[in-house]
Amino acid sequence: MSTQVNQDEINAIAWRACDTFRGAVDPSEYKNYILVMLFVKYMSDQWKDKREEYQKKYDGDKQRIERALSRERFIVPAHCDFDFLYSKRGESNIGELINIALDKIEDANKAKLENVFRGIDFNSESNLGETKERNRRLKSLLEDFANPKLDLRSSRIGNKDVIGDVYEYLIGHFASDAGKKGGEFYTPGEVATLLAKLLQPKPGNTICDPTCGSGSLLIRVAKEVGSNDFSLFGQESNGSTWALCRMNMSLHNMDNARIEWCNTLTSPKLIEGNKLMKFNIVVANPPFSLDKWGAETADKDPFRRFWRGTPPKSKADYAFISHMIEIALEDEGKVGVIVPHGVLFRGGAEGKIRQKLIEENMLEAVIGLPVNLFFGTGIPAAILIFNKGKKTTDILFVDASREFEDGKNQNRLRAQDIEKIVQTCQAFKTIEKYAYRATLAEIRENDFNLNIPRYVDTFEEETEVDVAATQVQIEKLEKELASVREEMAKHLKELKID
Repeated sequence: MSTQVNQDEINAIAWRACDTFRGAVDPSEYKNYILVMLFVKYMSDQWKDKREEYQKKYDGDKQRIERALSRERFIVPAHCDFDFLYSKRGESNIGELINIALDKIEDANKAKLENVFRGIDFNSESNLGETKERNRRLKSLLEDFANPKLDLRSSRIGNKDVIGDVYEYLIGHFASDAGKKGGEFYTPGEVATLLAKLLQPKPGNTICDPTCGSGSLLIRVAKEVGSNDFSLFGQESNGSTWALCRMNMSLHNMDNARIEWCNTLTSPKLIEGNKLMKFNIVVANPPFSLDKWGAETADKDPFRRFWRGTPPKSKADYAFISHMIEIALEDEGKVGVIVPHGVLFRGGAEGKIRQKLIEENMLEAVIGLPVNLFFGTGIPAAILIFNKGKKTTDILFVDASREFEDGKNQNRLRAQDIEKIVQTCQAFKTIEKYAYRATLAEIRENDFNLNIPRYVDTFEEETEVDVAATQVQIEKLEKELASVREEMAKHLKELKID
């Protein structure tokens, strides 16, 4: 077998496995079955590869082989690997057999996988249909993943992040298919890359995403460090999505990431003693204007996150921002958050919180993004960059809303769009019709309204019309039209058409 791995080919094989469920199971549901099976296939291939390696190294000494395998990243118990499940694909209780295997794998890897598979049932009638149909789907799924080209052994993929890339590829497609639900667990790759480059994480940094979804944004920021010298932390309220994140971290060799299953606003778990943990970099794409987020208990928050004011109970945007600001390290922490434009100008409690944040001199940049970038919503969004080590009282406004790749279903930021935004923020200077460096006095004059058009003038003057020349052109066209009509009437008469 060739040792060359073609990423596109592997992506295509994994994506075709989804055909088993399309039309019968909602994408937000069947993504769990596909991604868990991909994870099991990866673990099994790695385990098989290591077993072969140790058999050669220890000349078949079973005791030494088992001892070496017990120290591997993941343990795959007997009769739990993909090959065993594939051999049982025709059994009437194949869904139950898969569940048993997942339970045993989880128990053998408690430190890394505890509760990761508990929320998924391969024997579910409500999700996968009655016995005959369910067995047909699971058999098909196992056969798709048994494709020889989907060989994920270390000897084939080496140090390439093949499995991480295919996992990301699938999550992106699932988010697209899931519509509004897709935005709950995935940030488009280009937007994640932009945020990572804007925050400029450095070796040794602690990086946190308090609404981490499937973990894709957190991973993008980590990769921007340029080395493995970083620590990752995340919180996610949806149990199914939390499990995806845990698997995503492992598939990217980020096993030490601490990902907590909790509600960030009402019961955060990233705590040291009785205080919130603090981080060098805090990044998030929170749900836009979340309703019923816990405003009724905000004034009793044990961590005093909402001391600037309690956000409206129907809009949690500033609740997430307040949390992120509080967990950024003093004098150096950076925060990057994606928000709906209403955050920039809404009044009431939000206006007061916004004013305090500006007066504390932490807001560094406001970046307007194009419409239709995110799954499940076509509204334009903005990125807010806060910097607790900020050296100026000015704020940079960037209107990047007009430069993007126009997609059929969704728009995308191109590499040149991302680069222009990043370079503009680094230069921190006014650029005509694109960026404006505003003083605190100017922002105060605008009553702390951050609406981008108040600062970046993108108005294009209309080209002056030469009325006389236009009139001459109109008269010429009218003569040509009269001539054509006369010619048409002549032909109609010859054809005796009234």
